[in-house]
Amino acid sequence: MLRRGLVRLQGTIAAPPLPFAAIRHGDAAVQRALYLDYQATTPMDPRVLDAQLPFMTERYGNAHSRTHMYGWDAEAAVEHARQQVADLIGASPKEIFFTSGATESNNIAIKGVSNFASPSKNHIVTLQTEHKCVLDSCRYLEQSGVEVMYLPVQRNGLVDLDELKRAIRPTTAIVSIMYVHNEIGVIQDVAEIAKVCREAGTYFHTDGAQAVGKIPINVERDQIDLMSISGHKLYGPKGVGALYMRRKPRVRVRSPVSGGGQERGVRSGTLASPLIVGFGAACAIAKQEMPRDTAHVTRLSKLMWERLSSRLPHLVLNGDRQRRYPGNLNISFTGVEGESLLMGIDHVAVSSGSACTSASLEPSYVLRAIGVDAENAHTSLRIGFGRFTTEDEVVATSDMIVREVARLREMSPLWDLFLQGKGKEAVNWR
Repeated sequence: MLRRGLVRLQGTIAAPPLPFAAIRHGDAAVQRALYLDYQATTPMDPRVLDAQLPFMTERYGNAHSRTHMYGWDAEAAVEHARQQVADLIGASPKEIFFTSGATESNNIAIKGVSNFASPSKNHIVTLQTEHKCVLDSCRYLEQSGVEVMYLPVQRNGLVDLDELKRAIRPTTAIVSIMYVHNEIGVIQDVAEIAKVCREAGTYFHTDGAQAVGKIPINVERDQIDLMSISGHKLYGPKGVGALYMRRKPRVRVRSPVSGGGQERGVRSGTLASPLIVGFGAACAIAKQEMPRDTAHVTRLSKLMWERLSSRLPHLVLNGDRQRRYPGNLNISFTGVEGESLLMGIDHVAVSSGSACTSASLEPSYVLRAIGVDAENAHTSLRIGFGRFTTEDEVVATSDMIVREVARLREMSPLWDLFLQGKGKEAVNWR
């Protein structure tokens, strides 16, 4: 009866329609918009929905209700999910704290450590290329007197370890450096960074939103102290994530989130049991599917790059060519304005930068930080591949990009100047 009621409700309150487009490639018609923006979000794996759906209908108890079976059931499901998250990263379930996502986890990690450590330790080290929520958390702390050092990166997007060593002081409370970069896909040498921090006696935090579930991670092996995780980046639901915090040696925080003391006071608030169950299932699936997912996105990324670079001259792959997650290609198309290119391939979902900053007309601060000039920074696209991307989608997208880039270059006076020998110094392999 309940399920029939839900079906009737869905029939009366419909979701807004998706702007489907029939895209013909060869003899095959693809009856939907193509999605190649897996760094912005991933589609939910159907197995995740199967796991969480009962907790949205029949098993709707509050995990903090300790006096009846509905609450016990929800609590048991949450703890099972906690174990699934921990298993994916080589942690203890006691080190996993559920949050609303990586943004909240980053805030709790950076502000929480700084709040607990001050005033004796009032210095933070991070990178100029970090996610906006990390940079904004640091700027917030600066208003209360905390000193923050924003280190530059090399042209390949990686941090110089010697420069990092020089930046850390006896008063440094925490170093925060992203594991896999959301915009350019580079993979930092997290184990070496953690070693530098451990030797200096400071905590190391990494934003693992783009790494967890996609590359093998073991927090014990890599000596990570704190790590932020996001559910919707690994084929789970939106609105849920986790913060890993080491127990031995124990990381202590004074959380900026106040409330009823849930999650041992680290993140107060009623836990979203259905989302957490789905998040746990997504982690378990990611652990099982990781070898296949890696081989799949590596093959598709190679196919996309070969189809573009063999037919379009003067492309720049932004970020290190070797130390990168293969499911992310950030490419600058010399002589083409990125927004115009996006409009010309509007049947395809790709990005001109991070989804969190895509409303801005300014060139990507990440690309500027790795030495890309403003003109070329405006020409970049981020193309993302994932578990459900097909070869047909890659072929169709590459053909559309090639046609549109050729058309825009033909109309561009800047491209003519470039061909005459002006501006070539801006084109190089990073």
